[in-house]
Amino acid sequence: MTTLGAVFRPQLAPERLRPLVRAAEEAGLEELWLWEDCFLESGIAAASAALAWTERLHVGVGLLPVPLRNVALTSMEAATLHRLFPGRVTLAVGHGVQDWMAQVGVRPASPLTLLREYLDAMRALLRGEQVTADGQYVRLDKVALDWPPAGVPQVLAGGVGPRTLRLSGESADGTVLDASASPDGVRRARLLIEEGRAAAGRTARGRHKVVVYLLTATGAGAADRLRAELVREGRESVPDLGVAGDAGAVARAVQQLADAGADTVVLQPTADEPDPEGFVRFVAGEVRALVPRAAQSAAG
Repeated sequence: MTTLGAVFRPQLAPERLRPLVRAAEEAGLEELWLWEDCFLESGIAAASAALAWTERLHVGVGLLPVPLRNVALTSMEAATLHRLFPGRVTLAVGHGVQDWMAQVGVRPASPLTLLREYLDAMRALLRGEQVTADGQYVRLDKVALDWPPAGVPQVLAGGVGPRTLRLSGESADGTVLDASASPDGVRRARLLIEEGRAAAGRTARGRHKVVVYLLTATGAGAADRLRAELVREGRESVPDLGVAGDAGAVARAVQQLADAGADTVVLQPTADEPDPEGFVRFVAGEVRALVPRAAQSAAG
């Protein structure tokens, strides 16, 4: 099944979240994804509000930067959200932007080591285990959550580079790929993730979920807005990156990512999207109608 979502970009003021969330709920959007980008908005605070304002909408946070957050705190917040809103939350953790981490004095010498230690500790805490760890970065002394989730939730990792993608396969339950991933990039990521899973002996545990952002522009000036954002990000030369056009064009781009191995495709509006509420209605209504819910991934 191809799940379809949309992003609330934190370039929008926090007070813009409620009307967009209500529009998403009313339109039947499956998933709304939030970012914890420095120094814009808190992913956990925004997720909690979005979940409280809705009854059905699934909310993802992709991603929470691990250098910025003690693993015990993140696990407490995750457990609270999963108990308050069971089945409606997905959280991803990752390196964060290293320049931002340096600005607040938490840039690690080894981001990979930190992420590995963090994933191992967080997943154990959310399983209800008592954790003692004396790692390079994660140090816990008999820490256990008093209110672990009723079920064991998935913890996803954000990844771009080969080593991080292999690590995600080894230690996470799923992977979030940013909007720099073309269909070929998704295929390559799947291979690297599976290498990590094989190395950790995890290939028998079922499918590793892959979430992919797709930079999307629609309506008046869509092609120009998409091109401008790709130029700002230095990605204008990457083939098959982003999509501009009507619902048919967007649905075809979604299907290409699904065929490459994406389980969830999250449409990411441009930073200057003129109608954010209209964008989520477009995704939930027009695009959803054209994307098969039972699309099969070629990556299997």
